Amino acid sequence: MNKSRKSIIQIIILIILVLIVLAVTLSLRSKKREFQKSGYYFDTYVSLTVFSESDEKYLDECLNLCEHYENLFSKTVEGSDIYRINHAEGNEVSVDEETYYLIGKALEYCEETGGAVDITIEPLLDTWGFSHSALTVENGNNISINSNIHTSKPDDELIKETLQNVDYKTVVLSAPSTVKLKNPDASMDLGFIAKGYIADKLKEYLVSNGVEHAIISLGGNIIVIGSKPDGSDYNIGIKDPDNTNEIINSVKVKDKSVVTSGTYERYVEYEGIKYHHILDTSTGYPVENRIKSVTIISESSLDGDALSTICLILGKEKSSDILKKHNAEAIFIDS
Repeated sequence: MNKSRKSIIQIIILIILVLIVLAVTLSLRSKKREFQKSGYYFDTYVSLTVFSESDEKYLDECLNLCEHYENLFSKTVEGSDIYRINHAEGNEVSVDEETYYLIGKALEYCEETGGAVDITIEPLLDTWGFSHSALTVENGNNISINSNIHTSKPDDELIKETLQNVDYKTVVLSAPSTVKLKNPDASMDLGFIAKGYIADKLKEYLVSNGVEHAIISLGGNIIVIGSKPDGSDYNIGIKDPDNTNEIINSVKVKDKSVVTSGTYERYVEYEGIKYHHILDTSTGYPVENRIKSVTIISESSLDGDALSTICLILGKEKSSDILKKHNAEAIFIDS
């Protein structure tokens, strides 16, 4: 056998060995088991999935983080930062630095949209019956009115009166971490941004511990780490607003956030008519623009959370500039 032929055979054998090693590696990656834990926080079902047994140990700490943030950002948990601000009767409140940061980010979006989203929307939500104490959960998502608390739709005069207490400019931030509501009748709700922030923090924690493949789901907020173990994209389904048991669309993503907000998520019902929870701060009534849901694909879940609500309120045309600014994509589903 001449040297040339021998070299060719050696190269072929080497290529075959490399292909075998690659095939075995891909096979092992694709067979990684799923490890999942779940809980209920922020009035939302939380599901966490990792694809390596060595990463399972981090899931309990993720749930601990969820509890930690609920005790900071919830408007209904007594002693939380938001609860204390809302019950301070206009006095200054010292808060955790993360609460201070998140309120600051929320105010940036309030300013950017001219108040289309407003951190002080809570009085209006309560007037409509969307406060925690006035709601009962159906099928995990849909919300119906508790008739013992609100028995009829608020009238125009009450809505007009309540709107006087909705103004994000009444929120005052002072260094290092102090918050004040200048209007003692105002109160805040971080619902349009908090879950996105928390999803980002859970991802940050997992990545810092070497997790390469994971899915974090906080209700309509989903953020994925890397790709699937076999290297393929995650396929995230988008619910049909008219039948939430069905998937109407899907997106393929790697290392991205996918957040959906819809008018079907929460509603109150008066005399057989449903009123959704996305409220127009210029009228005090639920937004009417024929859009049923908006899904945002972005790097940051905080941005995705805020933008999904903003785009649902503003509509397709008015949302285009803010989507470009934050380098995000949107999928609109309308009637």
